[in-house]
Amino acid sequence: MQPLIYLDHHATTPCDPLVVEAMLPYFTTQFGNPSSAHAAGARTADVVQTAREQVAGLVGAQPGEVVFTSGATEANNLALLGYARAARVTNPRRRIVISAIEHKAIINPAKQLAREGFEIITLPVDTQGTVDLDAAAEAITPDTLLVSIHAANGEIGTIQPIQQLAQLAHAVGALIHTDAAQAVGKIPIDLLAWGVDFLSISAHKLYGPQGVGALIVRHPRRIQLEPLGYGGGQERSWRSGTLNVPGIVGFGAACALCADLLPTESIRLATLRDEFEAAILAAIPEAHRNGNLNNRLPHNSSLTFPGIEADALLARLPQLALSTGSACDSGTVEPSATLLAIALSRDDARATVRVGAGRFISEKDLSYSCNIMVRQINLLKNM
Repeated sequence: MQPLIYLDHHATTPCDPLVVEAMLPYFTTQFGNPSSAHAAGARTADVVQTAREQVAGLVGAQPGEVVFTSGATEANNLALLGYARAARVTNPRRRIVISAIEHKAIINPAKQLAREGFEIITLPVDTQGTVDLDAAAEAITPDTLLVSIHAANGEIGTIQPIQQLAQLAHAVGALIHTDAAQAVGKIPIDLLAWGVDFLSISAHKLYGPQGVGALIVRHPRRIQLEPLGYGGGQERSWRSGTLNVPGIVGFGAACALCADLLPTESIRLATLRDEFEAAILAAIPEAHRNGNLNNRLPHNSSLTFPGIEADALLARLPQLALSTGSACDSGTVEPSATLLAIALSRDDARATVRVGAGRFISEKDLSYSCNIMVRQINLLKNM
């Protein structure tokens, strides 16, 4: 029996065996609380610091700028809610600027801020999913407090012009946050070159464990954040609670691996992706790709098969782990908001499949996946 071929690496990634190996002692023999003053606590405090350095190193940050969280969703909430609520005490700015294709972990905190009196401006994107910089220049005014644009889209793979957006934000005295969960470990990221003030990461998107992530905060001594919860004062009192030491160790190990593997891994995955797409398009000429084909994540492929219901196709492909869009929208009736925002019709949006290759995928895996997808698409067309 053919084992499941996992092609949903946007939703989550398998924990790399080297990451699991690094984590194991911290479930058993090395279990000290890093806030404790004794030797067991000191040992785990040391490995947390090492992980902080590994996470920072992958994105060009300083270790002291890393605030550990439960994942990118919490990091996004801390950046938006925490900064806006802290700033409203002394700062009259009330405008928050996001894009039309953000993850719900940005959209929903923004909706909450709208309920609290902030003005939310949503920037349009072009048909490739790139934020309109002219619209951004018009929207990012001296009334703007924060700009939050994701680094890369988790459905169509488009990479955003974060550096230019950061320049627009800083020119009017606003700060900028980027949800980089889909980008970190997939493309090179340099916090200083990008010029962002906040950056969110999730370990499980880069072959680390689920349930741990980070918010990178530039100049943490100068920035005020209102915490989402209160407790013992860990992580600068912005994120209280006993640290998840095994998860943090795994997060750090995953970042260190990505730092070593990224240059070759991104080329390999982009090559496999391009060969897969060429084979699909040769067999299904009416199919088309979505996103910015010259500036997208190397493992991403968003394919529309006109006239086919993507859900029906996936139901006929139990051998493959695929999706029709963001994992947070799985099971919803409405078509993807991202696909509608790039001007796909509702029918084409419902005919779109997301393919996400990963570290342990082979050329043989993708060739097999292509063949059975083509077979099932042709059967559906004939029906």
